[in-house]
Amino acid sequence: MSFNIHHGAGVDGRLDLRRIADVVKTARVDVLALQEVDRHWSERSEFVDQAAWLADALDMHAVYGANLDRDPVEAGQPRRQYGTAILSAVPILDSENISLPKYEGHEQRGLLRARIVVRGTVAQIYNTHLQHNDAAERLEQAQAIKQLIAERDEPAILLGDLNALPDAPEIRTLLEGLVDTWEAGGSGEGWTYPSQAPDRRIDYILTSADIGTRSATVVTSDGSDHLPVRAEVLLPGAGGGQRS
Repeated sequence: MSFNIHHGAGVDGRLDLRRIADVVKTARVDVLALQEVDRHWSERSEFVDQAAWLADALDMHAVYGANLDRDPVEAGQPRRQYGTAILSAVPILDSENISLPKYEGHEQRGLLRARIVVRGTVAQIYNTHLQHNDAAERLEQAQAIKQLIAERDEPAILLGDLNALPDAPEIRTLLEGLVDTWEAGGSGEGWTYPSQAPDRRIDYILTSADIGTRSATVVTSDGSDHLPVRAEVLLPGAGGGQRS
């Protein structure tokens, strides 16, 4: 599942991570990529480490990618961070967060990578959140992601809020090496934003060609301004479908 959680604030403006956790539990998710995740960030999220909170609530392993990293309000407190997270039902063997191309004055974006093993099959999980207001910058970010994924030869799944429509150059760039699970296993438009009256698809799950897609669905939720997208995929050699 890919889910931009809007730092846990729902369409009613209320902060409630429990709503996010309940959506994930109901969807029976094994791999979860979250965007707009606060970590001791500010009053808006009560300075909570949201990735750790959700990992504990869901009994999952977690890694965090801090794309914004600020000094604490008071000395001795944890650093204030904002970024992405990957949660996994199986242990995460290693991870890294790689900075993506950034234009002056824009928010730093990153590609968070986590390596897991499912029934003996190694898989690389990637999570990203591309620039929202500059198509040229998004294209450079997509090109960088394409190259980074190509450098590893394991099966790969890229999840994220890509802030671009399916026919955009940045999406076409990613699809030169990856498969869109919605095109492979979804039905309908697949719109994910805005959550109250969605009219566009900007949240994606893309896989390497050696991964099969059984289904892709958009999940109903009022816990964020985005709707989560879920895909059931089959890893090569894993001996069964794995939900993501």
